[in-house]
Amino acid sequence: MIQIAILSMTSLIAALIVTPIVIKYSKKLHITDKPNARKVHQEPIPTLGGIAIAISFIIGLLVLQPTSDFHAAIIIGAGVILILGIFDDIYDLPAKFKFFVQFLVACLVVFWGGLQVEFINLPFGGELEFGLFSEVFTILWIVGITNAINLIDGLDGLAAGVSGIALLTITGMAMLMGDVYVTTMAMILLFSILGFLRYNFHPAKIFMGDTGALFLGFMISVLSLLGFKNVTVVSFLIPIFILGVPISDTLIAMIRRKVNNRPVSSPDSAHLHHRLIQFGFSHKQTVLFIYLLSTLFSVTAILFSMTTLWGSMLILCIVLFAITMLVDALEMITSEFKPFTNLFKRTSDHRHSKK
Repeated sequence: MIQIAILSMTSLIAALIVTPIVIKYSKKLHITDKPNARKVHQEPIPTLGGIAIAISFIIGLLVLQPTSDFHAAIIIGAGVILILGIFDDIYDLPAKFKFFVQFLVACLVVFWGGLQVEFINLPFGGELEFGLFSEVFTILWIVGITNAINLIDGLDGLAAGVSGIALLTITGMAMLMGDVYVTTMAMILLFSILGFLRYNFHPAKIFMGDTGALFLGFMISVLSLLGFKNVTVVSFLIPIFILGVPISDTLIAMIRRKVNNRPVSSPDSAHLHHRLIQFGFSHKQTVLFIYLLSTLFSVTAILFSMTTLWGSMLILCIVLFAITMLVDALEMITSEFKPFTNLFKRTSDHRHSKK
């Protein structure tokens, strides 16, 4: 474990050295993220920062050389996703094409690598077999989380910080379960992100772009699933809590676009970070607030793994209640969708009418 911690520093140092080089060549090649109506930065910012994260990660892999039955499929899949992100940052690829490539990569990991959630143990005895849905669920998870990280990449340091918090939690959970492979991979990636974050936090000198967001999303989707295969209903929800912020934001965005009769893949300016800024938060305050939310989700995941079944159900209800309150307060679906505000108003009006 000490060896992993020490050698992970190699990835941190590599990121600190490589990122300025990527900044220099992104500017020279004019590969920048230009401002528009949906973005909050005012000047073109070098992108392709994901290359710096990936190079630092690869350096860590070469030093530590972790092994697993899934390793080759994961690394090849990550390479394809990285290339997809690079081309997307340069040429702005169609959403359908990106989904198709992500689907193929997920199939590679599932059918060649053998990564599948085959069953979960029911809390009152017995097992729930996924059967044919095992492959379907795993593919949907990988594609969904890959895009969830990309969707929250809207502010300086946001996706990197949220990913780092998720990876820190995954590392801790993997250590508790004695999973050396997931611990090693998560720590290398975490330290690569920390080195990059030095240049990506507000005011950012570089963005990770789709190159980094898709790469991180893919790696986190796989690592978060690896440690929780064939587990109980309760622990099956742990990776969902760990990734609570990107998953919630993605699901809310899908509902919002459906309610407003817009394509699910169409971009908008009503994500969590957009709404916080529109409600008066500064750039840095918004990022730090979402870091706090991510940390709370991670703490919830840890508590979830330690409590009883009924305690887990209570935690789940509290989390769902809190998410609904946030959606209500920030009007993240529509200005009319305010269940708690409307309920309070109706109750108040009813009391006044009685008087």
